[in-house]
Amino acid sequence: MNSTAPLPPNAFAEHGLTREEYDTILEIMGREPNLNELGIFSVMWSEHCSYKSSRFWLKTLPTEGPQVIQGPGENAGVVDIGDGQAAVFKIESHNHPSYIEPYQGAATGVGGILRDVFTMGARPIANLNALRFGSPDHPKTRHLVDGVVAGIGGYGNCIGVPTVAGEVNFHPAYNGNCLVNAMTVGLAPADRIFYSKASGIGNPVVYVGSKTGRDGIHGATMASAEFSDATEEKRPTVQVGDPFTEKLLLEACLELMATDAIVSIQDMGAAGLTSSSVEMADKGGVGIRLDLDKVPMREEGMTPYELMLSESQERMLMVLKPGREDEARAIFEKWELDFAVIGAVTDTGTLALYWHGDLAGEIPVAPLVDASPMYERPWEPTPAQAKIDADAVDAPASMADTVHRLLGTPDLCSRRWIWEQYDHYIRGETMQTPGGDAAVVRIPGGDKALAMTVDCTPRYCFADPEQGGRQAVAECWRNMVATGAKPLALTNNMNFGNPERPRIMGQFVGAIQGMRAAATALDFPVVSGNVSLYNETAGEAILPTPVIGGVGLLQDAGKMGTLAFKAEGETVLVLGETTGWLGQSIYLREIADREEGAPPPVNLEAEARNGALVLSLLDRELISACHDVSDGGIAVAAAEMALAGRIGAALNGPNGDLPAHAFFFGEDQARYIVTTTEADKVIDLAASGGVPATVIGATGGEKLTFGADDTISLAALRAASEEWLPAFMAVNA
Repeated sequence: MNSTAPLPPNAFAEHGLTREEYDTILEIMGREPNLNELGIFSVMWSEHCSYKSSRFWLKTLPTEGPQVIQGPGENAGVVDIGDGQAAVFKIESHNHPSYIEPYQGAATGVGGILRDVFTMGARPIANLNALRFGSPDHPKTRHLVDGVVAGIGGYGNCIGVPTVAGEVNFHPAYNGNCLVNAMTVGLAPADRIFYSKASGIGNPVVYVGSKTGRDGIHGATMASAEFSDATEEKRPTVQVGDPFTEKLLLEACLELMATDAIVSIQDMGAAGLTSSSVEMADKGGVGIRLDLDKVPMREEGMTPYELMLSESQERMLMVLKPGREDEARAIFEKWELDFAVIGAVTDTGTLALYWHGDLAGEIPVAPLVDASPMYERPWEPTPAQAKIDADAVDAPASMADTVHRLLGTPDLCSRRWIWEQYDHYIRGETMQTPGGDAAVVRIPGGDKALAMTVDCTPRYCFADPEQGGRQAVAECWRNMVATGAKPLALTNNMNFGNPERPRIMGQFVGAIQGMRAAATALDFPVVSGNVSLYNETAGEAILPTPVIGGVGLLQDAGKMGTLAFKAEGETVLVLGETTGWLGQSIYLREIADREEGAPPPVNLEAEARNGALVLSLLDRELISACHDVSDGGIAVAAAEMALAGRIGAALNGPNGDLPAHAFFFGEDQARYIVTTTEADKVIDLAASGGVPATVIGATGGEKLTFGADDTISLAALRAASEEWLPAFMAVNA
């Protein structure tokens, strides 16, 4: 189709636009758009780029605090970590591409989030990921796990950024739509943060990085729609990544950033050249002229439409100070990257596209952005589920045998097969690797370190989105506290189904409400994030999955907490109240075969109070090990600590009327297991802080014992934990 020829009547619908949205475009333009212009509107107004179903609710989240340098609205969030340094971080989804082409989908997800961080002037120091796959029995699950893990490792390992933490779950709700969320954390000088606001009329607009091809065209639009039987046909919309080129781009950008030549810079991510140019112009209140024939191309016969919508990877758009082009060109050519002046900042307020000197399209920038749809979609709350009575849940004959069974399930088994494919130690600053509560990475040149983690419990969110949203934030916060870090801020990845269905929209609203309450109560503001909707196939939605990524600060990395038992003869305590909550627990699902009930309530005052005690105990060096209690309850947490330390423990049952299976496997929140040689002092400090503290046993031996003689060896537990995932991947190869 000729890009400037009249459009066919159904062109707007083929571009994912509604009749009402197209009518707004006609009002903005005062005429019918040509194909180039329609393509720009379609991607900028897609769910993926405009957040049209979620913006109304996202605006209710807390985003400010004394530590926040930059909140939502830029490529990544930025927080002050003292000493003139800043942490820069964000999480992004690459769900749809990873289902279609798992290796490249996951790899380019990693590449994209890395660019978001180094675009801000930060050197990436760590990658994390949150993955969700379908049932192990589904014929596609093994293929997706294999490809996604290889893609994450392939890109991260090659570019030289350690992958230090993550989470993986399996559930039939993800059979038709896996989730791949990638997070990057970087370090930058606090006074040298780079932004995307274009300015300076006449300043050159510069394209750097890889050449543009046809890969990824309409990727943003594809990510804004449900899957169907034609999903495989979308393979051409998946981008292709090259981590070696990205490494060159990273170094070249940081080298140029050490000068004062850059006015603004923007990653070409979703919607490529379109979104980068529009966002830069809009933030600066200026116009931009693009001479598209000057864009470096790797394919013959590319059109303006394809150039504007391509999502080829490893590309950046910059505005430079006048006269600095040769200096910048020399840097990028030294790193063997393309460099081209492709336009200029203008005072027209429009995005003007030229092709060999002829006008190929022109759109006023302000209304393109300001008039983008924002829907307050109808929503209905999730019906409350009944609390599960622990006495009505069958008790196992053996607690030890039950722990053995649970550690061999897909959701609780060791992820070693996955994380051993990632390099955690490159750059030499990783202090705590996958397998702990949170990763810890040392900040070079001092005593400080950053803790980081990703968390969500989708089954809680499905049963009660508000409590699930609270719990996701609280568990992320707890996991960093367990390492001794003060949580600073969070980034979120909101993965949901079709928002046009009130039940799904209600899940989103409930999760936001819970996240808002928790982030506010825990002084844990939201500084960046991503929304991924329409995660469903043939009307079957994923579980609501609001993944929370957090970053915290350890002022003294020498006092870092870890979960491993350290020595025999130490007292084991539980900090926090245990009521034996079994609703939506792993025990209820895996042992009693019941996926039901209200999830555990999240008392935010207790979370803050109990976390403050743990930070104090670690700072005073009164506890030797610390682990938050989550999936599987006390028994699974204690087993993980024993396996990590290769030291067993004898655990006591509950006092009073609480059933033993509820005590050991209930998933009450705001709890930690700690070990100490100064139990009386810890108990006294807990009492003075209003925190319940219960002695549940002592470390020692090579077994885990429940009560008098209910025993299992650590060797048997280790085998159960370590064997499932490798066996699954091998058997299904």
